[in-house]
Amino acid sequence: MAAADPPVGTSPAGPTRIAPIGSVLGARSGDKGGNANVGFWARTPEAYLWMTEFLTPARIRQLYDEARDLEVERFEFPNMLSINFVIHGLLGEGVSASLRTDPQAKMLGEELRGMRVPIPEVLLD
Repeated sequence: MAAADPPVGTSPAGPTRIAPIGSVLGARSGDKGGNANVGFWARTPEAYLWMTEFLTPARIRQLYDEARDLEVERFEFPNMLSINFVIHGLLGEGVSASLRTDPQAKMLGEELRGMRVPIPEVLLD
């Protein structure tokens, strides 16, 4: 099976509407020691282009206050219409030492998907 061609072009323009990120993206998250790992995927090439422009390490720090002062790395997987973020140190010493409500970062992806942001209307229709 041949790999899909990565999307090319620019992020959709035009009017936006405030909606949950999860309206156009899926997410899954978890722990890697003291680091949180969250992956997002788009359902369409257009949504992927928007996601790669909108979801930057700086935006993750802006949206998720606990990550404000942490290193956030981004890894792109254009052939799978997905990106992955590693938030270094979010879980401190790791799950066994964490006092966080979500010590394994299993809900991090859903928390981020629930955040309301301006999304191009063309992606929502």
